[in-house]
This record gives sequence, structure tokens and C-alpha cells, in this order.
Amino acid sequence: MRCSLPHEKVPSVSLERGAFFTKRAVVEFILDLVGYTTDHALEQRHVLEPAVGEGDFIVPLVERLLATAGSLSAEALAPLITGMELHGPTAALARQRVAAVLEVHGHPPGVARDLAGHWIREGDFLLEPLAGPFESVVGNPPYVRQERLDPQRLAAYRARYKTLYDRADLYVPFYERALSLLAPGGHLGFICADRWMKNRYGGPLRALVSRDYRLKVVVDMTDTDAFLAPVIAYPAVTILSRETPGPTRLAHRPAATPEVLRPLARALTAPTPRPPVQEVEESGRGKAPWILGHADQTALVRRLEAAFPPLEEAGVAVGIGVATGADAVFIAPYDSLDVEPACKLPLVMTRDLVEGRVAWRGLGVVNPFATGETLVPLAAYPRLAAYLERHRARLSARHVAKRQPAAWYRPIDRLHASLTTRPKLLIPDIKGSAHIVLEEGRYYPHHNLYHLTSDTWDLRALRTVLSAGIASLFVGAYSPRLRGDFLRFQAQYLRRIRLPRWESVDEALRRRLTEGDHEAVGAVYEMTRSERQVMGRLGRLASPDPS
Repeated sequence: MRCSLPHEKVPSVSLERGAFFTKRAVVEFILDLVGYTTDHALEQRHVLEPAVGEGDFIVPLVERLLATAGSLSAEALAPLITGMELHGPTAALARQRVAAVLEVHGHPPGVARDLAGHWIREGDFLLEPLAGPFESVVGNPPYVRQERLDPQRLAAYRARYKTLYDRADLYVPFYERALSLLAPGGHLGFICADRWMKNRYGGPLRALVSRDYRLKVVVDMTDTDAFLAPVIAYPAVTILSRETPGPTRLAHRPAATPEVLRPLARALTAPTPRPPVQEVEESGRGKAPWILGHADQTALVRRLEAAFPPLEEAGVAVGIGVATGADAVFIAPYDSLDVEPACKLPLVMTRDLVEGRVAWRGLGVVNPFATGETLVPLAAYPRLAAYLERHRARLSARHVAKRQPAAWYRPIDRLHASLTTRPKLLIPDIKGSAHIVLEEGRYYPHHNLYHLTSDTWDLRALRTVLSAGIASLFVGAYSPRLRGDFLRFQAQYLRRIRLPRWESVDEALRRRLTEGDHEAVGAVYEMTRSERQVMGRLGRLASPDPS
């Protein structure tokens, strides 16, 4: 994967561009999945490689083409492969490699150089005119953040590609254009970061695929050494086809070796899926994050989504703790914060959550909103004014202060003092599984903690429901997975949890939930035996019940 990660050390001619390249076994795997194999009439297929790099894809493409159509003339071969590469020296290297393959197959050096030059064009795939359609598009599109792009080039991309939305990386419009060039029934096979399948910026691309294409295969390649150098990314092999949307086949983290990938490709393309392949009927709905987990978990999520309301409709509010923009100023030991008592709150942070309970370390946060919704006048609070004035230079340098110079002493988020005394469930942002703690109403949460409050649900019962596996089920379905299999328990994913309304739960089940009986959760959701088994696997990962 050619990733924009300048801190990586890469043994490549393209170190300055953070270029990463794909292992041969993975390339062969993708070619097998899109059907570009020697048992097909490849002389009848037009194939596109939109980011050739040093030739990791195009060399095996040429080898396969020559194995089935080697008797064709150079003129007949010329229109069958199209490659694009933006970086001139890299394109020249790829041409040399391709020409060498052609010479091995009997083409004279001059003919080989001309044909390689015809196949590999130097230019910008996103802007250059291309004649399609193509039966196959394969490759490893560049993973470059927008801030690294020339502003004029970025503006040209934005004018042309609707999927270049929010902070989308460059690979997203590569998908859009490649899909637009597919022939009916054609296949796209990319190895690329998987973030677009879940993140906000991938919404328009997900909507495009859900409407006009089929997400045919997804193979999670995280931690599989799919590249020739270490990559800090979350790659997946994605096969998309220009056909009516249908089921998606899934595989998870295979070893990047021919011995593993060859049989896996056969299993993924077989008439019916067989282990270790799974199949899900509906991976995505419009621009919503795609669900690409295990099939039994996906089926349970879809069933609960159809039967129960989202968390907030069921009477549970989701919020996040305070971000100050200057923790070193606003946060300190509570007793040593020399401000008026109304202007500080006891603060709970992730590190205070120990074995399912709050073990407060004594920190506090300055609250310049005191008990109201607006900043207090500093003249009315001399101790607060003196404390903040000592840090004025640092506070005024923040972006939030530059936007509102008169409010130079405000934290990024407004603090609502009443939240301190309100009972709440606390959930750390990044965890391997749901870690849910009941806080009785003594502390204000920091920004790395999400909080749940309710006027209807008993929070002890809600903690039982969520820690029994429901939170891990839904957040695991919608959150991108981080390295080490950690999840983001963010508000956008917590809000996707489905929950019965408290008034619909009978009295006996309410009592069992309040007492921490995880077995009652299956009854609340009317789960089948197999669904309870799914939840049992997830529930064993849950945080201990502190009661």
C-alpha cells in the first residue's frame, strides 16, 4: 500500500513519498478474485491498473496475459492493458520490468519497450482522459491525506468527485473513478485502507456502491504482512462488481502466503461459500457504516434493529466529557486548584476506572461557567481571575480563543455543572470490549469518557444489558477496528445500540436486570438459543459486574 506515512522507514526508491508496495502473493490473490486467471480468455478482457507504482500488479498481469495470449502480436496486445502512474521515475522502472517480461516471452527489445510504454502511461488517473470500459480494475490506490496535496490539484479533484467528502483520503476518489470505468459485470479489486467502510468520510462512496454496485468480497488484511514493508494502516482486499447488489463474502486476516491465499480465493469464488468464508446478505444500507463482522453477529444486529428503537429513542441520552484544549491549565489536583469553589468540579478520567468502579485520583477541572450557561465575569471571581491570568498567554494561543478573543479563558466545551451530580454510566472511548461503570453522581467526566443518562431506565439494569454483550455487539459492528482489535466506543456508534423501552420490560425482568443477571438480557430481547450463544461469546469479553 502506498501510504502517506513519512515516519515509516521503507526500503524503496520512493521513500520520500512514503510508498509501500504489495506482496506478490496478495497480488495473485486479487487477480484470482476478479477472475483474471489463465483459464479465461484474457485476450478478450481489458484491464486497468490506476496506480502502477513499481509494477507489483502490472507485471503479474502481463505474465498471465502472455500465458494465454502470447501468440498475439504487439498490436493486438496493446489495447488489453492500461496502467497509470503519476511519478515519472517510478513509471520508468515499471516499464523496464514489463519490457523484461515481454522479452522473455520472445518480443524483440524495441517492441517490448514500445509495448511497455504503451501500457504504462505517466499521468494523473483522477484527471487524465481514459477510454473504457474495463472488465477488470485492480491495484493498490495511493493512501494520501488531503493536507499533503497541492491545493490546486485538490480543488480539481473536489470539482470532479462527489466522494471526496469531508477529510476523505485520496484513495476514495480512486474508487469512484475506477467504478465508473467498469464494464457491466466487471470487477474491481483493490487492496486499500478499510476506513471508508465505516468512517464519516466514506459515506458518499458507500452510498454509491450500495446503489449501483455489489460489494462482493471483503478480506480483512490487518496484521497480515500484505506489503513489502511495515504499514501503519488497516488494509482490506475489496472486490466490487458492476451488477445488482447481493450478498457479500467475508474472510478475516489470512496469512499473506500463497499456501493460504490460493485456496482462500477458490473458497471465496466457489458457487457456495465454504469455511473459512462467511456470507452476509446485507452488509450496507446507503451511506451508513457497513457491517462486515461474523455472519451470525450481523444477522443478530439486523434483527434487533428491526425490532427495537435506537438507544436515545428508548430514553437514554449519550454525551461526551469535557475537552478543554489546555488540560495542563484547566486540570489539576482538586484541592490545589486555587479558584472559588463554584468554579471547579471533581473530574473523572479513564484511568480512574478500575475493576468496574471509580477510583478517583483527586483531580479537578476549572469551570469558568460556574453554575450557568455562560462564562462568568472574571471581575466577580477574583481567585479564578488570578488563576487564569497566570496562564493567559497559553490560553489565548488556542484556536477557540482566537475565534473569540473576549472569551480567551473558556475551555473548548461548555461545562454543565449539573452533570456532576447526575448518576451516569461511563464508557471509555478506546477499549477491546465494553467497559461500563456506574458513577453515582459525584464527578464530571473528561473528554475520553462517554456518558449515558436516563430519566426512565434504571442505570443498574442498563449496565447489565450493555455489559452482557449488547454494547460490544453494536459497537463492534459499526466501529472501525484499531490495531490490537480495539474499538471506538464513540457516541455515533453507541447511538446505534437498540434497546427496549423501560416500560415494555416486565417487573420480574426489571428486577433481574437491576440485580446484574446477564441471563435476563436474552429474555428482554426475545433471543433464540443461537442468538444467546452469540451474546454469550460477546458477554464473556465484557467488563466485570462491580456489584
